[in-house]
Amino acid sequence: MNITIEKTAYGQLLAKSQPKLILNEEDYDIALAEVESLMSQEELTLEEETLLSLWALLIEEYEAKYYPIPEATPQDVLLHLMEVRELKQADLVGVIGSKGVVSEVVNGKRAISKAQAKALGEFFNVNPSVFI
Repeated sequence: MNITIEKTAYGQLLAKSQPKLILNEEDYDIALAEVESLMSQEELTLEEETLLSLWALLIEEYEAKYYPIPEATPQDVLLHLMEVRELKQADLVGVIGSKGVVSEVVNGKRAISKAQAKALGEFFNVNPSVFI
């Protein structure tokens, strides 16, 4: 089943919203305001959903260029989970090894092995692949 947008209604939305490439912070703020306005509505028409998707793509492109999110390392993930759960290195002794091994892993002097990743995954209840 093909669902098509109503061209006149969509054209009116485009004329009012005027989506364009985001080139600076002013454009970015305008784009965010447009998205917020659309998302605050109870229910969106197909044309509004299409416009929202267009704005989202434009924002995503701008953010990827000017606000890149660095890839988290296994150590970053471990440190974050420890911080969130208010854990100390001593809390991981026995989970991934001795006090010395835990210290080396936490401080980035030793990589997390597959066996340790599996144990950490079970301990934190997350997919072990985040530690590899």
